[in-house]
Amino acid sequence: MTIAVDQRAGDGVHAPGEQGGLHRTIDWKGAFWIASGVPALVLISIGGMGATAGKLAFLVWTISVIMGFLQAYSYAEIAGLFSNKSGGAAVYGAAAWLRYSKIIAPLSVWCNWFAWTPVLSLGCAVAAGYILNAIAPIPIFTADSPQVVAWLQDAANAAAIAGKTAEEAAKIAIAAVGDGATPALRSFKLVEFSLFGLAKIEVGATFFIGAALMLATFAIQHRGILGTARIQMWIGLLVVIPMLIVGIVPFLNGGVHYDNFTPLVPPNGEWNNYGWTYFLGALFIAGWSTYAFETAVCYTREFRNPKTDTKKAIIAAGALCVVLYALVATAFQGHLGLEGMTQPGIVDGTGVAAAMGDMVGGGNAIIVHLLEMMMILALILAIMMAMAGSSRTLYQGGVDGWLPKYLGHVNEHGAPTRAMWTDLVFNLGLLTFAASDATAYYLILSISNVGYMIFIFLNLQSTWIHRIDSPDIPRPYRTPNWLVAVGAVLGFVNLALMGAGAKVWGNPNALWYGLAFAALIIPVFLFRHYVQDRGKFPDHMLVDLNLKSQDLGARRAGLLPYLTLLLGAAVVVAADYYFQLPPS
Repeated sequence: MTIAVDQRAGDGVHAPGEQGGLHRTIDWKGAFWIASGVPALVLISIGGMGATAGKLAFLVWTISVIMGFLQAYSYAEIAGLFSNKSGGAAVYGAAAWLRYSKIIAPLSVWCNWFAWTPVLSLGCAVAAGYILNAIAPIPIFTADSPQVVAWLQDAANAAAIAGKTAEEAAKIAIAAVGDGATPALRSFKLVEFSLFGLAKIEVGATFFIGAALMLATFAIQHRGILGTARIQMWIGLLVVIPMLIVGIVPFLNGGVHYDNFTPLVPPNGEWNNYGWTYFLGALFIAGWSTYAFETAVCYTREFRNPKTDTKKAIIAAGALCVVLYALVATAFQGHLGLEGMTQPGIVDGTGVAAAMGDMVGGGNAIIVHLLEMMMILALILAIMMAMAGSSRTLYQGGVDGWLPKYLGHVNEHGAPTRAMWTDLVFNLGLLTFAASDATAYYLILSISNVGYMIFIFLNLQSTWIHRIDSPDIPRPYRTPNWLVAVGAVLGFVNLALMGAGAKVWGNPNALWYGLAFAALIIPVFLFRHYVQDRGKFPDHMLVDLNLKSQDLGARRAGLLPYLTLLLGAAVVVAADYYFQLPPS
């Protein structure tokens, strides 16, 4: 299998002052393999989904990935309009909003970036957990273990087990022996403290292993998109094929138990307000994973033939995700059941490989170890994908005048290294949260997904705004009208999921934390636009729409975009007010 390449430097627009921009070196297959890290995201949050959605989990994953696939057609159309831009769907959609608000356009780009970039820290935290399990495993003791028996027979421990039953005494002994046998590497903490009661900051072994993985990813991508795509292809094959096996084999070997799917009710057992809140919250967080294959159009500026490669890349990546998400999620639930899916090792991700080994190999140690290697590779695949996509969003924001100017720089290989460094430093900070506990992990996920849903809404509306405002611009792919309408409606559905469901994950105020983080773009944009650029956008920013200098074009859509924003805000507020969690 090969990835077609063109070694010539790109001929499109690049950052002012640069000698060259991103290089046109890949075709749609290269972008497809970069996006092949998306299916691995199901393994990161499959346990948390089971705990929140209960027996509805498989249905949530399936509904969500189908929604993402329907939305992808709108992205395919707007991506085809901008053969000279990188950075993904947010950049292409932002151009539609620019005529109506200088703030809304960069908001789309910013929200897309802070939705994507935490994949680096979250993926590294889980991968570090697997590596720690391999090099410094925690010993497992039972009541019959010699160490436990010796502890129980030691007179010095008699007071601790006085008056206890044999079972209770064994539990006390196992805990005491386990504490003493935990490898020093696992308990090592350089720094540990609480941050305003929201989360625990921890700098220990997990942080340092995760940081090393990030630096390795940076080194690979430093040589440009072509090298990244080649490496992703081989890692992708080593991940996608085992995931297909895990998704199919349990149905053939009798490992799927159909009573694990019924009754179809939320965890609280009723389809009341609380039950619907959990269901919508599950759909909310699922979108962070299932919609993510839109990263396949992040590389339009690096495609050899962007007019045809954009659609092929995103639809192929979407089809892969539909198959893998539906199969793997259903197989997991059918085999493990709700009790198995909510075990700590499944929720935090570190026990997923062992579960897959049981599903396809009956727990065979060799198969489990191979699947542990697959999980590490899957997480590396997701990490590399996230850095490639999110750094290009930062880069294009720097080129187009939305984010600080220093981001619009590429090295001699066409890699946006300053944007990559920004991603890396930001995620090193997030890693101190993600490495601490599952609560912090899901709080980061929820806050980032608030940004993602804002971006999704703005982008799905941008397709019809582009059609109204730029009707004569050639469209290499034109989405059927009914799919544009479906996408616009799904934009509002996603806002409802955000309003109702963000509170389910990590913190009841996650929605407001996410909106506050989204608002940080305002001072960032004001600095770039009014301080660095003196109130003018770069002349090349809208060249793909045949607009030059400060001519942003006519507002042919009139008040419709503003009314859309007002309706969207009303949907979020109404959903947040109506759908509530049960009292503690």
